[in-house]
Amino acid sequence: MAQQAVVQHRVTAAEPAPTPRPSIILEYAESLLVTVILALYFTSFILQAYRIPTPSMEPTLLVGDHLLVNKFIFGGRGEWYERALPYRPIHRGDIIVFKFPFADHTNYVKRVIGLPGDRIRIVDQLVYIDGRLLSEPYAYRPENASEPYGDNFPPPPGPNAYIPSSMVEKEWRAEMFQFIHNGELTVPAHKYFAMGDNRERSWDSRYWGFVDEDSIMGRPMFIYWSVNSEADEAPDQSFSSGATSILDLVLHFPSRTRWSRMLHLVH
Repeated sequence: MAQQAVVQHRVTAAEPAPTPRPSIILEYAESLLVTVILALYFTSFILQAYRIPTPSMEPTLLVGDHLLVNKFIFGGRGEWYERALPYRPIHRGDIIVFKFPFADHTNYVKRVIGLPGDRIRIVDQLVYIDGRLLSEPYAYRPENASEPYGDNFPPPPGPNAYIPSSMVEKEWRAEMFQFIHNGELTVPAHKYFAMGDNRERSWDSRYWGFVDEDSIMGRPMFIYWSVNSEADEAPDQSFSSGATSILDLVLHFPSRTRWSRMLHLVH
C-alpha cells in the first residue's frame, strides 16, 4: 500500500502545472479599452451628440433640444471608393453642424441657404437665389424686426455702407465687399452661406461670413431628448454650481422634459 501511494504521488507530481489565467483586472481593462476605442470611433466618424444652446433655429429647434448628429453623410471628397459609401453632397435647406470659423471654434448649427456659386440677396426679409425667390417654409420672421441685416442684405458698397461693428466680425467686414457684385453676394467654391431659421435672433453668415466645407461636421438626424431650459442661462464652471444644476435636472426630469419632441426627426 505504501509503495502504491509513492507511485501515485510520483505520477501526480509529473503532471504539468495549469496555465495561470489573466487577472480579472486585466480582463476589465481590456474590455474598457475596447469600449473607449469604439466610443471614440463612433463620436469621431459616425455619430455625435449636440445640444441647442440658443434660439437661432427656432421654431425648428428649441433651446434644450439634444440632437444626434450623423457625421458620416457629408464626408465624400470624390474618391473612387466612395461610390460604395452612403455619402451625398450638401443640399440647400440642409441643417448642418459645423465649427465656427473664428474665436474658439465652437460648434454651431444653422441651415444651408447658399451653395457654391449661388448669388444671394435679401430684400424685405425675403431671400433670393440667382434672382429667384427662395421658398422657406421653415423661416420665422417676427414683426418689429431689429436685426440690422434681417430686412436687406448685402449692404451696398461704398463709404456709406452700413456695417454694424458690434455684430459683424472684423475679418468679415474687411473681405465682405469682394464677394458683392450688383447688389448680390456670390458664394465662392467650397463655401456655404448659412442662416438660422429665426432670422431676427440668429448670428450667422450675414455677420461672420461663409462656412468652409471642411468645417462641416454633419447633419442632425433626430432629437433624442429635449429639456425645457433658458438660452440666457450662463454656464457656471464651478463644481458646486454644476452639481446643483445636475441635481435640479434629475429632480425635475419628468416636468422639464418635452416628451412630445422625443425622437422627433430634424429637417
